[in-house]
Amino acid sequence: MMRTRQFIAIFLLVGGLFTANNPVWAQANAQPNPAGAELVIWTYDSFMSEWGPAGQIAEAFQKAYGAKLRFVSKGDGGALLSALLDGTKKPNADIIIGLDNRQLAKALQSGLFVPLSLKNLADVQKNLLLDPTNRLVPYDFGQFAFMWDSQSGVEPPRSLEDLTKPLYRKKIIIMDPRTSTPGLGFLAWTEAAYKEGWKNYWKRLSPSILAMTPSWDTGYGLFTKGEAPLALSYSIDPAYHKAYENTERYKALQFTDGHPMQIEFAGVLVSSPNRELAQKFVDFLLSAECQAFLPETQWMFPSNTKAKLPASFSVVSKYPALNAEVGDIDRDPSEAANILISSP
Repeated sequence: MMRTRQFIAIFLLVGGLFTANNPVWAQANAQPNPAGAELVIWTYDSFMSEWGPAGQIAEAFQKAYGAKLRFVSKGDGGALLSALLDGTKKPNADIIIGLDNRQLAKALQSGLFVPLSLKNLADVQKNLLLDPTNRLVPYDFGQFAFMWDSQSGVEPPRSLEDLTKPLYRKKIIIMDPRTSTPGLGFLAWTEAAYKEGWKNYWKRLSPSILAMTPSWDTGYGLFTKGEAPLALSYSIDPAYHKAYENTERYKALQFTDGHPMQIEFAGVLVSSPNRELAQKFVDFLLSAECQAFLPETQWMFPSNTKAKLPASFSVVSKYPALNAEVGDIDRDPSEAANILISSP
């Protein structure tokens, strides 16, 4: 296996993903909608990848409503928010899927979303409802964790501080907080743990970082290829490896610092010419039927309390959460990224 060069920021094209120029189109046996209705949905790479839920959701929605869905990738979650807030371009979409709790305030302050009236919201886990106006509603959630390759021969760390030890020099993959929601979540994690000392922590962490990737897909792909024994990811990842690889080789580590929660949201844009249909889609996204697609495609917990979890989730643990686990992060993510980029 060819080793990647040991640098901090890398930008790789991920094979097998659809791009914005190759949207996912619904394929179904339902009768075509007479008006030729189509909803355009902006989201992130993994949602519409070959293993993501977009195809199944599009097929089921077309069967139920006779309307097509066209998914457009905007990169990772950070890039999605940047595209949405780009003042030079009006978002040419009906729906946004994939903003998280640390982007929520900025997204709502934009005034780009319309309040929603959704019957399935009654079944959503109450602590996930962070927007009382229901302009952005939660469709899934999970916790960030570091994944460890148990066959690497490297001792697993037990805390954020352990990651700075010489033992882990060039052995960790994280994501860029400027472009990736896991990267932003990690920044929030370190700020919650170290308060004003977070910058010093990132400087001490720098020697341990093999790569800071622009997206989760890229970083986790490097991890599973054996490029590093540790990677920032989600506590649910062992379920994926159990379901599709029948292995428990990759472990989610429980840290003494606690683990931040990520809650993902969907909303309808004020500028949508198809608001009524778009609202029906978001309600469908929260339904138990649609939520059943998420655990083994998104690899997150469904927000609907009536959605059943698959057997693969038997290997997943919910870890103690940080007190400062929700809300936006005021810190400029570039500060953290520049610490790593400029470190020797």
